[in-house]
Amino acid sequence: MKRLLFVFMTAGLFGCGGGQHDDLDQFVREAGQGLRGKVDPLPEVKPYEPFMYAAFDIPDPFKPRKLKASLNDGAGGGLVPDMNRRKEPLEAFELEKLKMVGSIQQGNEIYALIKAPDNSLHRVKSGNHMGVNYGKITSVSETEVRLTEVIEDSSGEWSEKQNSVTLVEESTPGQQQK
Repeated sequence: MKRLLFVFMTAGLFGCGGGQHDDLDQFVREAGQGLRGKVDPLPEVKPYEPFMYAAFDIPDPFKPRKLKASLNDGAGGGLVPDMNRRKEPLEAFELEKLKMVGSIQQGNEIYALIKAPDNSLHRVKSGNHMGVNYGKITSVSETEVRLTEVIEDSSGEWSEKQNSVTLVEESTPGQQQK
């Protein structure tokens, strides 16, 4: 009897499951009919054309250059310091580090006493040079040295700048500076 019951239950299970998904199976069979995939042809491969890199025609990006061409190209005539002139001792120091500590008058000529950062003392007059920016002394008084510096900007142009070094009172040991 157990066998008979087992056979009936198995047959019942097979009978219930047969028609439940028939519509889904039919849809899948019909959806694929008449459709055929089409693949586009591959694009045509262009032949390789070598590129010749000519960097010598391009300006160096790390070299300073003038932003605009000057009106008199090649004519010279611009403001440029004399690079071939023999440098004077005070041209080795920045102007801010030089100090005027006094003045001397000999005849009609006034000389300024300039102290360098290396504690050396120099006597200068109009026409001498000092500072790293090609400074030329234009006048000397008892309290001030006036000079004209020639400075190069980032575009390669040279310009003049007026500057001065004034008298500094130095205190000696045991004295207080006022």
